[in-house]
Amino acid sequence: MSAVATMIALSLFVGLVALLIAFQVTLALGTPWGRLAWGGQHAGKLPLGYRIASAASILVYGFIAALALDAGGAINLFPSGFSHIAMWVVFGYLTLGTLMNALSRSKPERFVMTPVALSLAFLALIIATHPK
Repeated sequence: MSAVATMIALSLFVGLVALLIAFQVTLALGTPWGRLAWGGQHAGKLPLGYRIASAASILVYGFIAALALDAGGAINLFPSGFSHIAMWVVFGYLTLGTLMNALSRSKPERFVMTPVALSLAFLALIIATHPK
């Protein structure tokens, strides 16, 4: 795969993660989109515990974006080789997330978040297999 294709995958990955961060910000602030997150058990505004979890996930997604940017060579933030190995962990995490979203009891979560997680897993695989 060419360096250009890898950069396109990296850009798409970071863009999708940025959208997930924005989504989690809205959930943490009380937007009534509970059916799309955390198993879809809450139709409206998430309970406080889930809102705190959404706020914490913002940090996790930010770290994942930084790992991807480092692994793809866009930034140099982590020790040599760390982000490459970490991207394989991210790939596994996103693959598991795809499965969890696909098995959700919430139809909106299944139809919206499963394709997002699958796309992110595929892009993470590209980044992991084509390190800087």
